[in-house]
Amino acid sequence: MPVISSSLDGMKVAILVSDGFEQAEMTEPRKALDGAGAQTQIVSPLDGSVRGWKHLDPADTFEVDVPLKNANADEFDALLLPGGVVNPDALRINQQAVAFVRAFVEAGKPIAAICHGPWTLIDADGVKGRKMTSWPSLRADLQNAGANWLDKEVVVDQNLVTSRKPDDLPAFNREMTKVFELAYEDAIH
Repeated sequence: MPVISSSLDGMKVAILVSDGFEQAEMTEPRKALDGAGAQTQIVSPLDGSVRGWKHLDPADTFEVDVPLKNANADEFDALLLPGGVVNPDALRINQQAVAFVRAFVEAGKPIAAICHGPWTLIDADGVKGRKMTSWPSLRADLQNAGANWLDKEVVVDQNLVTSRKPDDLPAFNREMTKVFELAYEDAIH
């Protein structure tokens, strides 16, 4: 399928995952970003490959493009944080992963997080005062960390895009692409 030229041409997007991410929450946003001209790369604390899940069942494996130990947030323009329960739980206790996410937060770069993905943002000090949504079980965690949690399919707060679940992917992908395009246009001008 040919890539359609857009304002995401040349944008580099890090997709931070460990094993146990909800597969559709990585593959569908990645397709949307790649289709808009972005260059997506899987970044992981695991070497070699990572395994997605379809709900509670192991699914496909994906090659890691950049091992986290070699990743530099300065080399990326935006960050995607897929959900699944196991994946963000592993990332949020990995200090290198938290520092990687915190670098995007501190630089004001766009971040898109879905389902349980916002968990890692809590540990990276990226939720206080932000309007957000997530999988419902994260509501108290996000509120306790200072976020204004809303039960909506997608919430955009400046450069932060969040959604609740795989059913919200069409809205998530649409808003993520818009936010990433605006941020990238500002960055290159």
